[in-house]
Amino acid sequence: MTKLTEHIEKKVRKTIRQYKLFNHKSKILMAVSGGKDSTVCVYLLKKLGYDVEAITIDASIGDYTETNLKNIKKVCKKYEIKLHVISFREEFGKSLCYMRDVLRTKGHKYSSCMLCGILKRYLLNKYARELKADVLATGHNLDDEAQAFLMNVFKNDFFLAKKQGPKSDQVSKRFIPRVKPLYLISEEEALQFSKQMKFPVKYGICPCSVGAHRRKHKNILDELEKKNPGVKYSVIRFQEEMKLKLKKVKKAKVNLCECGEPTKVKICRVCQIFKELEL
Repeated sequence: MTKLTEHIEKKVRKTIRQYKLFNHKSKILMAVSGGKDSTVCVYLLKKLGYDVEAITIDASIGDYTETNLKNIKKVCKKYEIKLHVISFREEFGKSLCYMRDVLRTKGHKYSSCMLCGILKRYLLNKYARELKADVLATGHNLDDEAQAFLMNVFKNDFFLAKKQGPKSDQVSKRFIPRVKPLYLISEEEALQFSKQMKFPVKYGICPCSVGAHRRKHKNILDELEKKNPGVKYSVIRFQEEMKLKLKKVKKAKVNLCECGEPTKVKICRVCQIFKELEL
């Protein structure tokens, strides 16, 4: 074990304990993509002795997802982690790119990232519940969290900014709590850990995310971090202070969509999309 791997393992242990993400009796379903962050996270959870299974959503966007799927299968086989593979095509009958293109012809401005995110979150929650997981873990790191908070501030989206953090509130039994064990691990730390462990990971960004809105905020934060080291961590600390002060804010009511999934509006986003697709 190197100093870096020991440092990150210790940090993840502390995050799990400090934020009470789960315990050794919890069943954890880890969302994996084949990328560095989720690969590092699922490996660490297994190494630390937690009851963890992995789930990956195949968005069927060509070589990128095919390679990532092969890679995560290798990792899960090597470390004896049960892997559940869910396909967009099998679940929805269409590929991500097809749905995006049809929506655009109908005047709906969904980016690939936005549409992919909505559909993946829907499936991850559905299967986490069906597999009787206590929590759904994701590979979001410190950089991801700081970027998301900045985006919500710029959009004046108070509700989403308030929802952020290392563990989501369980506002309904049909919503499985989401946890982020890499909450205090920087993207660079995760990258170096992955390389030191020689994980079979395809580094780089998803081809569909080029020009994505989030990347602009990533670039802003990276520049600020260069000039003021620790600024990303400061953003997270500010977010936590804000959440503490907003604990008394009334939580949104959770409804049941016609598809059976929980939603905070009358019809969930996925059903809205399929109505727009007219499928």
